Amino acid sequence: MWGLSISNINMIETLLGGEFAREPVNMQSVVLGMLLAFLSGQVLAWVYMITHSGLSYSRTYVNSLVIIPFLVAMVMMVLANNIITAFGLMALFAIVRFRNILRDTLDTCYILSAITVGMAAGTQRYATTVIGLAILGGILLYLHTASFGSRHRYDLVLNLHWNRPLAELPELVSLLNRHSRRTQCASQRAHDEGEGTDLSYRLLLRDPSRVDDLFKEVRSIPGTARVTGLTARDESEM
Repeated sequence: MWGLSISNINMIETLLGGEFAREPVNMQSVVLGMLLAFLSGQVLAWVYMITHSGLSYSRTYVNSLVIIPFLVAMVMMVLANNIITAFGLMALFAIVRFRNILRDTLDTCYILSAITVGMAAGTQRYATTVIGLAILGGILLYLHTASFGSRHRYDLVLNLHWNRPLAELPELVSLLNRHSRRTQCASQRAHDEGEGTDLSYRLLLRDPSRVDDLFKEVRSIPGTARVTGLTARDESEM
């Protein structure tokens, strides 16, 4: 039993402190490089979330911005100026890309993660494999648990028909502003022959529990009709 414990301890020490490749690396620089790559990905992801203004938004794409810098850093540590390993990596990527069509960027990151970890182990960089896998697993769990990349910019989409002149819309907008912290007109479509205007507003409510009160007050305004609402979820995939 004692001999087994000693062998287990020796194995753990080998994994955490052993680099049997031709060009061993400094493990402190490995950890520092991985953490710096992760923090850099976080900065890029936050900037993307803040500045994104397009119609298409993907939470998994934001997650990939965090993971990819870490994977690239780990790949460069594994390659370590080894051109043979670099060609092997290119061949693996080509096989995966040819045999599989991955529509989700996060799925692609998982495939790249598996290839990178396998290469690290196959090139006898055991310490890099263990430390990289531990940090990578922590990053993936953090992104999942924290729902990183999701955005919540509005609670309700309010649709209605406005039969009065558009110059009198401030009365409606004033009411919406009393109930919401942010009011955005998403669409405005005028009918021919003066039959009114279809309006759609995105609202970030001050108190989501008072949605019924909002509907009652909007319907009580003269000139409103066909008032409907759609509850919005976090913008994880749009």
